[in-house]
Amino acid sequence: MARPHVLIIEHDEAVRLELERALGDEFSVLTAEDTASALSLVREHNPTIILLEIGFPPRPDNPEEGLRFLREIRKLGSVGKVIVCTGSGHRQHAVRAVSYGAYDVFSKPVDLDLLTLVMRRACWIAELERERVTLPPETEEEIEEMIGTSERIRRVFAAIRKVATTDVPVLVIGESGTGKELTAKAIHERSLRRSGPFVTINCGAIPETLLESELFGHERGAFTGAVQQKKGKVEYAHGGTLFLDEVGELPIALQVKLLRFLQDQTLERVGGRQQIQVDSRIIAATNMDLKEAIAQGKFREDLYYRLGVVAIDIPPLRERGEDVLLIALVFLKRVTEHMRKRLMGFTKEAIRAIQAYAWPGNVRELSNKIRRAVVMAEGPYIAPEDLDLSLPEGEEPPGPLSMKAARERLEMDLVVQALTLHSGNLRRVADELGISRPTLYLLLRKYGIRIPEKENKDKEKDKA
Repeated sequence: MARPHVLIIEHDEAVRLELERALGDEFSVLTAEDTASALSLVREHNPTIILLEIGFPPRPDNPEEGLRFLREIRKLGSVGKVIVCTGSGHRQHAVRAVSYGAYDVFSKPVDLDLLTLVMRRACWIAELERERVTLPPETEEEIEEMIGTSERIRRVFAAIRKVATTDVPVLVIGESGTGKELTAKAIHERSLRRSGPFVTINCGAIPETLLESELFGHERGAFTGAVQQKKGKVEYAHGGTLFLDEVGELPIALQVKLLRFLQDQTLERVGGRQQIQVDSRIIAATNMDLKEAIAQGKFREDLYYRLGVVAIDIPPLRERGEDVLLIALVFLKRVTEHMRKRLMGFTKEAIRAIQAYAWPGNVRELSNKIRRAVVMAEGPYIAPEDLDLSLPEGEEPPGPLSMKAARERLEMDLVVQALTLHSGNLRRVADELGISRPTLYLLLRKYGIRIPEKENKDKEKDKA
């Protein structure tokens, strides 16, 4: 097996030679003495590890050279891990190096035994990142684009699987942005109608004067401008599924016509007299309280019970606990890959802000926030301001990082990466990190990452 490449950038020749001798048995060592040669070696060999003296030549007294170099190689998209070596006088610059994506920081004189251990770990992480091109296949907790491990979303997944095998109407209830259309698509794709069309119509987005024609079609000459016969959405869904989004916005007159269709599966086009038989399944969705609309005379009670033979209540994101961070991590990976921008994760403060925010726009809002953050982020980690979120009340913005804080950030990042890779499966996360599950629980609590309810129950069983 080929030895991993290590690039040593050190202005002191004696130190450089000492490092080369100490590491040469285990690593393939490269050395550089100036910016041009260092960048050339990075491009040619893509070293697994870069040991960077923060006081970089040709001006070893100016740490800005090393920081500039660190940012430059990050633009190349290298997965190599940068370990910064610094003198005591350059501590604040070492802190900045961590914010620019340095894997670890060592003070001179370097403890070679400790450095070797850290380098081995860095090589393992870098190898995982090279191999992890895509997310793992769909797990039992994930349906289509719906992601989650919380108890409430698992109930939704179970309901989808059950109703998909039947042909009854389904009413999906939930706030805007919770994934009602995704739920409808998941039911359709798992039903016997999956080879048929999936037709959608937003009942609140079409003027009332046009909505009847859009739903049920019209005959030629039915009204001014009807120059030819037109099929409606219901007919186009023949053999498949019709998704009625915002069904609570249907006018009373159309509610009557929809009720008639649900009763006998026949319809009349606008201006027509012929009864047309159509075989299409109806899945409706709403973000309003239909029972209140019934009380106000705005929605027919008989239609409510016809549509809601089975009702699926999609929980808002604020009630899904640990799913918020998991979804954010998955979105981050997808967006960074699409935009070809390398980001290493969220800061601890960003994670707290994500978990503390109420998410009134739910998953749709979270997706938009992540897209914004990827565009706005300047460092390798997404901060609360990149997400346009503030820290939870009472928390202060972070000051300069200590060595301990820098190591904790690295530790948290490893946990976050493993959570993303295994879609929140804590047993697999613990196995990959090489730690016990009790240790993983301690880390999750330490960094404010909520433990899924199911895993809590497993933990209690482990203790018993």
